[in-house]
Amino acid sequence: EDFLNLIFKAMMKDSLNSSHPVSSAVQSSEQIEEMFDALSYIKGASLLLMLKHYLTKDVFQAGIEVYLHNHKYGSAQSDDLWDSMNEITNGTLDVKKLMKTWILHKGFPLVTVVRKGKIISVQQEKFLYHMEPENWTSDESYLWHIPLTYVTSSCNFTHCTNAYLLDQKSGM
Repeated sequence: EDFLNLIFKAMMKDSLNSSHPVSSAVQSSEQIEEMFDALSYIKGASLLLMLKHYLTKDVFQAGIEVYLHNHKYGSAQSDDLWDSMNEITNGTLDVKKLMKTWILHKGFPLVTVVRKGKIISVQQEKFLYHMEPENWTSDESYLWHIPLTYVTSSCNFTHCTNAYLLDQKSGM
């Protein structure tokens, strides 16, 4: 419950146009200090939980083990974690491509789901809680790879999970 409260506080901060990506290049020690805030840590943790849910616990755990084994006694970059996950998924999913859309963009998407009969359509757009005109930037280039899970009458969360990766502005 405490973590969920922290997630909502981080999302509120991340929904402002003055937010920042989880990962970005820095030029000075001041910029480094600015990056290590609640947004980076809480959003980062949330993204890892999202990835764990999408890949499944066992696949995620195996990816973490490969990452730790490959980089013991050394340094690493975020791409090294994604590469380890890609190694475990055997090319069935480009984890690096998926996660870069989350860690290199500030903010998060709003996903709209519309049902017309048996047809379900989904659309994503950048969510902004409050637009600050002096800091406004266009969000046309923002596109997240969003793992969506869903249930049907023949498949619920207790015995199976359906998954869909929304990697375009809209899909069906």
